[in-house]
Order: sequence, then C-alpha cells, then structure tokens
Amino acid sequence: MNRYLLLAVFLLAVVGGGALIGLLTPPDAWFQQLNKPAFNPPGWLFGPVWTVLYILIALAGWRIWTRPDGAGLRGLWLGQMALNFLWSPVFFGWHSLGGALLVILALWLTIMAFITRAWSLDRPAALMFLPYGAWVSFATLLNASIWWLN
Repeated sequence: MNRYLLLAVFLLAVVGGGALIGLLTPPDAWFQQLNKPAFNPPGWLFGPVWTVLYILIALAGWRIWTRPDGAGLRGLWLGQMALNFLWSPVFFGWHSLGGALLVILALWLTIMAFITRAWSLDRPAALMFLPYGAWVSFATLLNASIWWLN
C-alpha cells in the first residue's frame, strides 16, 4: 500500500474510531449526577484535546507501521488503541468506575511501554506519545478520583 494512503487509513481509523466511540458513549444523566473532583475539566475540553491526541497517535502508529524494524512496537500500539477504545464503553456505557480505572491503568502502562521502547527506535513516534501519556496520567487521576468520591 502507498505510504501516504496508509497514513490516511491510520488517521481515519484512529480519529474516526475515537469520534464514533464518543458519539456512541457520550456522558449521560448517570455521569452528570456523579460527584467529581474540583479539578474536573469542563466537558467541552475533551473533544479538542482528544482530536489532537488521536492525530498524534495515528501519526506515531503510521511511523512504526512503515518501519521494517517496527514489529515489536506494533503490538504495543495496537494494545493501547484497544484499551483506549474500550475505556469509554466501560465508563460511560457500563457505568463501571472501577472497571474503567483498571482499563485506564493498563492503558497508561501500555503507553509508557510504547514510549520507552520507541525512544531508541523512532524518537519522533515516542515524542508524539508524550502528550498522550500526560493526558492519560491526568485522566487516570480523574477516573480514580471519581471512583473514590462515588
């Protein structure tokens, strides 16, 4: 497949998949009534942040997918994508605060493993995951706080 066609596929799959999951599992009345910490960001912030992060995730995935020596990172990339896409249905769909916390902890570990392994193989891909790692660190604290408060 053409390298740039593959980039389009990555962008469509990651950004489109994230948008679709967001549409299928939006915050509902159950979420609105939960106790939240004072540092809970406004709802409008999540869409723009995730759009930028999904673009970076797609670019990093595309970079490692097009490398002949990227096979070891592909599994981590796919793993974090699966965990990322699983979190919203567990939290918003199943209303499982504890289950979502376990998912996001596994996601955080997978992101950190990707950054660590990509650092020496494809530094730009690793750097693209740094904002994602920072946001998921914050989201993990937020998820844990909501679990604790409820």
